[in-house]
Amino acid sequence: MTFSPFYMGNHTKPWDIDEDGMRPSSYTMAENWGGQINFMFPLDVSGLRQCRRIAKRQEEKLRLDYELVRVLKCAELQRKGFMLTENSRVYSMCNDVVPIVAYEKKKEAAVKEHLETNCTQIPKDKFKPWQKQKYQCPKTPQKQK
Repeated sequence: MTFSPFYMGNHTKPWDIDEDGMRPSSYTMAENWGGQINFMFPLDVSGLRQCRRIAKRQEEKLRLDYELVRVLKCAELQRKGFMLTENSRVYSMCNDVVPIVAYEKKKEAAVKEHLETNCTQIPKDKFKPWQKQKYQCPKTPQKQK
């Protein structure tokens, strides 16, 4: 529902012609005040659906923008040598932002630990001396689809 007030005013001096020539004969003042009320009803539901889809897309875009800016600012803090203290309320905001080098080292260490604990080493005579140590791991059951 919308309400639109309006004012239309008209102030005029009509001119009369007589034997002395043209001169203003009177002064007219007309003022109109009013308002208009509009009620709007969607007659087509597809417009509402489209509006909801656009709103959802906009919300996803805003969420992505927030996350990207958060990561950029956290990385900028780390690059400058700063971090958030553990007892601050926003400490958890930058916990998941790690440099790629640190991530790759951690991943490599985890893979090496998994291979050493769960797999058996293949004897060195089965591969070339300049190659890395190879492992034989037990087969994992396939997930049912």
